[in-house]
Amino acid sequence: MRHRSLLILTSVLTTGALTLTACGSRSDDGKKSGGDNNGGSTTNVVIAVDAPLTGQNSATGLGIQYGVKLALDDANKNNTVPGVRFSLKAFDDKALPATGQQNATAITGDNSIYAVVGPLNSGVARSMQQVFNQAKMVEISPSNTAVDLTQGKNWSTGTKARPFNNYFRTATTDAIQGGFAAEYAYKDAGKKKVYVVDDKQAYGAGLAGLFKQHFGQLGGKVVGTDHVNTGDKDFSTLVTKIKNSGADLLYYGGQYDESSLITKQLKAVGAHIPLMGGDGIYSDDYIKVAGPAAEGDLVTSVGVPVDTLPTAKQFIADYKAAKYPGDYGTYGGYSYDAATAIIKGLKAVIDANGGKLPASADARAKLVDAVQKSDFDGIAGHVSFDQYGDTTNKQLTVYQVKSGKWTSVKTGTYTG
Repeated sequence: MRHRSLLILTSVLTTGALTLTACGSRSDDGKKSGGDNNGGSTTNVVIAVDAPLTGQNSATGLGIQYGVKLALDDANKNNTVPGVRFSLKAFDDKALPATGQQNATAITGDNSIYAVVGPLNSGVARSMQQVFNQAKMVEISPSNTAVDLTQGKNWSTGTKARPFNNYFRTATTDAIQGGFAAEYAYKDAGKKKVYVVDDKQAYGAGLAGLFKQHFGQLGGKVVGTDHVNTGDKDFSTLVTKIKNSGADLLYYGGQYDESSLITKQLKAVGAHIPLMGGDGIYSDDYIKVAGPAAEGDLVTSVGVPVDTLPTAKQFIADYKAAKYPGDYGTYGGYSYDAATAIIKGLKAVIDANGGKLPASADARAKLVDAVQKSDFDGIAGHVSFDQYGDTTNKQLTVYQVKSGKWTSVKTGTYTG
């Protein structure tokens, strides 16, 4: 196991901000008390979060981190699991698969950690799944959408096989999101010619490929395809190609970092067509960077708009009151629900063990079975998992930038 030395230690603020600790992680655990559930002692149970907390995609990554923190805070406040105090340890994967794998090794090597929420990126998830599976540790992603993560590499041929029984997700897959987006673009928005671009990453390339496939099946024409690299800033050659193609829509598979610059540069050369993408683009940071050029652009994102759900009202109020950074709107609710599935699962494990928390390794393994049986109404929708570990909540929403804000224009699912 490779460990990183302690870098920085800051005091815990009254807002609940997390302190920076070893292994590139953060923890809100200022008071650890040992013992078991007997005699009034409290057992500290740590839930890890892995996401990009700095650099690329950090706005959505921080939304995941603090969505989980609010769930743990609520469980502690409400004494949801008597005798257990939950704390969080957050690991920054920087959206890099290699870093994610290192984090997975650090997480599974820490006996105080019982489960993990994350990661954000599907490519990072691929590097982590085997590590968590070997440790029999529950992993629930609120955002991974690559289909093969749950249904195996041959899913597209109709041969589905779950690779890892400990991996779950509260976000629906690209197989549904890609078709939903294509149907909206072709039927609702009336777009007939699309230029498709992706960032060559697992999430972006996979989603773009599925959109292209479904758009063509509906009768639309793909007039060009291209790829970019994450971190690119100058897209002058690309936007010229798109303008000259005659496309009436640009579909981009990737994150908001690059797409916000692409749409800005595309409008600057006189190609006033909308950019459409998936949930990786659905962030206020996209609009902040693109500015007026974002007007009219489209995204699909998982679930029903969280700010329209009465069940999420308190979550949003608490997030804002704490002044937490990041974007709670994209995956914050799904992160809260993922953590809640772990909390409820752990309670079931303890109840089945005579009110005592089993030893760490045993508890991890039993938690996998308990999470598989999840069946409750979360703040972002109903939470349960099918035989592949996929969420049974297939709702998606199309958002469009109107007057400088993301506005929902259609909610539903794809059954084509």
